[in-house]
Amino acid sequence: MSEHIILDRQGAVQTIRMNRPDKKNAITRKMYAEMAGALATGDADPAVRVHVFFGVPGAFSSGNDLADFMAVAMGGEGGTEVWDFLLALATAQKPIVSGVDGIAVGIGTTINLHCDLTFATPRTIFRTPFVDLGLVPEAGSSLLAPAVLGRQNAFALLGLGEGFSAERAKDAGLIYAVVDEERLEAEVLAAAQAIAAKPPEALKIARDLMRGSREDVVARIKEEGAHFQERLKSDEAKAAFVAFMGRKKA
Repeated sequence: MSEHIILDRQGAVQTIRMNRPDKKNAITRKMYAEMAGALATGDADPAVRVHVFFGVPGAFSSGNDLADFMAVAMGGEGGTEVWDFLLALATAQKPIVSGVDGIAVGIGTTINLHCDLTFATPRTIFRTPFVDLGLVPEAGSSLLAPAVLGRQNAFALLGLGEGFSAERAKDAGLIYAVVDEERLEAEVLAAAQAIAAKPPEALKIARDLMRGSREDVVARIKEEGAHFQERLKSDEAKAAFVAFMGRKKA
């Protein structure tokens, strides 16, 4: 693993920590590849029973690395790393728990639609500015969000790009609990250890029944991905990225 993805094991719990604080955990292709690999390795290891995702204080993830976006938008070809990660996330065989603190933008929000339990701090804001950037939702969120949040909350999140506070996200069903920053990781790990202590075969069957077939989610991820790749090269997206980068420099 690189310095930007830190893996740890506490008993049967594997933690995957995004660790790029200087960029607010903007996720690069290499980070996506490493997280996909960690999920696959953990799923294949009978000693691992739960995956946990963490960020850094104040930033779960600010979304995709803009340099990668810009490279594709300006004519480059997109890598497969992001799609490998999304498919690994959607088809993970072990329960997934996340602890979210602060910024949760784009994939920083949609990753939690695949989690079995998500804890967030009061200062967390979930936001998906896909349409504002001339793009479309990803990670199967166009299918999962309406099912989890209801159609109108899903449209507010994915279409309007409204920010959801932790409390609003909890009320909408996006997350499980709101906990103070200093207690976040302890609460997440306690929940993960409790899950890991359950009879694994019974838990897997129960989880599979609750999640249903993954085929529709995988198909939607691929459909979104095709649109996403096209949109990255669109005039709308190019203009949005240039305007965004201009605001950042200003």
